[in-house]
Amino acid sequence: MANLELRHLRTICAIAEEGSVSKAAARIGVSQPAMTTQLRSIERLIGGDLFERSPTGSVPTELGRSLIRSARVVLDDVKTLLNMGDPKARSAADTSLVFASMPMLFTGTVVSELAAWIRCAEVRVQTYTAGSGVLDLVASGRADVAVFEWFEGVDQRKLSGVEVRSLVREPQFVGLSEDDPLAGADEIDLADLARRDWVVPPPEEDGLRIQLRHACDAAGFLPRLTHQVSDARTAMTLTADGAVCLLQPASIDGYGVVVRPLRGTPLITPVLLAIRSDGPWADRRHELTACVAHAYSTIVARNPYYAKWWIDHPEHHAELDAALLLPRPSRPQ
Repeated sequence: MANLELRHLRTICAIAEEGSVSKAAARIGVSQPAMTTQLRSIERLIGGDLFERSPTGSVPTELGRSLIRSARVVLDDVKTLLNMGDPKARSAADTSLVFASMPMLFTGTVVSELAAWIRCAEVRVQTYTAGSGVLDLVASGRADVAVFEWFEGVDQRKLSGVEVRSLVREPQFVGLSEDDPLAGADEIDLADLARRDWVVPPPEEDGLRIQLRHACDAAGFLPRLTHQVSDARTAMTLTADGAVCLLQPASIDGYGVVVRPLRGTPLITPVLLAIRSDGPWADRRHELTACVAHAYSTIVARNPYYAKWWIDHPEHHAELDAALLLPRPSRPQ
């Protein structure tokens, strides 16, 4: 397999996508006999048939499907590396726009906004559970635009070619079991959670740990950070069984968990936007910001408690309101 080359990977992917050797040959710009000869050479290198030939086309074998999956990963990585090599020489229309994010409720809407308004080859998503990891993706050029929660030390980061903007100062709501005696309240006093077990992310993923401790200390207690969980499903299961956790304010009730605001808003998390200030999107930072702002604005009404908080606290989303007034680009044709 030492002689397997990128052109071989492109060949098998083309055959898989077109469904036939002849169509793949036309797409790549070679004759059908040449394509067939190349496929046979690849199969000899791999040691097995990659496609089953039939009157209706070419269908990947189990070995072929496995190789195609790996080939697509390799080709995608090579494409990313080439794009990183000379960002100023690339045309935006021919370039993938990479959006990086922590797990956010509006990530899917951001992708739809960017795809609808920004002319590019494709919009791709990369997620990371920690804000520092998301910012690293942009700083290293592996992502073009990113949304992440503030984390300790972000203000001390020395960033080259990256512009960081404030999007919104987001309140932290609390999740608790629907059977909890406090579940019927419209607001929860943080002090009333003093004897509860908390579900929190691991320290390396938890940008709110210090803020939570300070807020609980002001409320007169030390939080019992009993459960350290990375995935939301497990966190919700533990919460439904009696623990408590912090949640994004646009979260909604479900799966045995209710979502309520904390009285007095003792926990505020800045949500930040990072955009590369070089490369093909350098002149479109305002447009990218507008797309992200419009995407966020769509989730506010998901939770009526957040919708009310939003109206009552305009000072915490002034930057987002301003971004909504920025001109959006013309829809790509």
